[in-house]
Amino acid sequence: MKTSYQYKIKPTKEQSEKIDKTLEMLRCQYNYLLAQRFDWYEQNLCPVDRCPLIFHLPELKEQPNYYNQKASLVQLKIDRPWYKEIHSQVLQEVPKKVELAFDRWLKGDVNGKKSGRPRFKGKGQYKTFTYTQFKQHHFVNNKITLSKIGEVKVIVHRPIPDGFDIKTVSVTKKADGYYVTLSLDDKTVPSIKPDLNLDNIVGIDVGLIDFYVASDDSRIAAPKHLRKAERKLKSAQRRVSRRKKGSNRRKKAIKKLGKQHKKVADTRRDFHFKTAKSLLDKYDVVAVEKLNIKGLAKTRLAKSVNDAGWGQFITILSNKAENAGLKVIAVKPNGTSQECSSCGHIVKKPLSQRMHNCPVCHTSLCRDLNAAINIKNRGTHGLKAQLMSS
Repeated sequence: MKTSYQYKIKPTKEQSEKIDKTLEMLRCQYNYLLAQRFDWYEQNLCPVDRCPLIFHLPELKEQPNYYNQKASLVQLKIDRPWYKEIHSQVLQEVPKKVELAFDRWLKGDVNGKKSGRPRFKGKGQYKTFTYTQFKQHHFVNNKITLSKIGEVKVIVHRPIPDGFDIKTVSVTKKADGYYVTLSLDDKTVPSIKPDLNLDNIVGIDVGLIDFYVASDDSRIAAPKHLRKAERKLKSAQRRVSRRKKGSNRRKKAIKKLGKQHKKVADTRRDFHFKTAKSLLDKYDVVAVEKLNIKGLAKTRLAKSVNDAGWGQFITILSNKAENAGLKVIAVKPNGTSQECSSCGHIVKKPLSQRMHNCPVCHTSLCRDLNAAINIKNRGTHGLKAQLMSS
């Protein structure tokens, strides 16, 4: 079982300066390696779309990749000795990030979906670095030893469970301070709970009025964290825009604005964790829709969709279910609101119509509840198909 714990750290003034300096040097190296890739890509593009039968191609330059860019870090420390202040594992993560960003742009991810052209990171935009190997005895009581930085005080708000090994440690700079994220692993924990009850299943239909409506007719109203904080965010943003660029007063205003945004994000995340826990405490299997959230976030409902944070909630729900040995199954969302949950008849209705009234079996219920029951039924069929195939 894999999980991660995040703790706030209290570095000294000197340690904070070291962390900030490390992030800035990593940002410069990231931009340099990304520029190398762009140069190679643009220099090897063919300037014409057709050519004669006999055509002499120029000799192609060596393509930058993870391995030769990683090997160049040795020369980097010779040319720029101040890079020796950064741990080698931390520095080697930079070409890996560049490789990942470039491949997502040209090749796409596992599902073939491509991301946009990678951007150069401006000052303050590189916020995390990772130690890919970490020894357990470097985190004792309330202190963690970070190579090249020193022993840092940690606010341990919850202890690490027995049996878990620390695999990696990431240091992140946020609006309200510095954090460490510990990636934990325990191979003795089974991936599926032995007494998993596949009949104890619920389907949930996420929405903007109600955050979700479950097939057992329970529902939770959408909290709308961003909408409630809009007035404070507008005031903080106005204060930033009135300050002179580059001034200390503007930097302070930006920091306050960042804290306001972080508060909204933390409140939303806390709500998602508590909602996921309440579902998994009652049910062994949760069926959800496989929504195109990125597509919905480009519509006129973009702010409300982003405020709801469905993608983050489903990720948290899936991770918590996996860690608990439970299951989350995603089903196709096509027609869940239009199909009658009792007889299967298709009843077309606009989004403004909130009730489902079937003319065939005379079923009358909330359209979201009807969709949740359909999601549950599809999840049950999907589980049976998985069991038969295995």
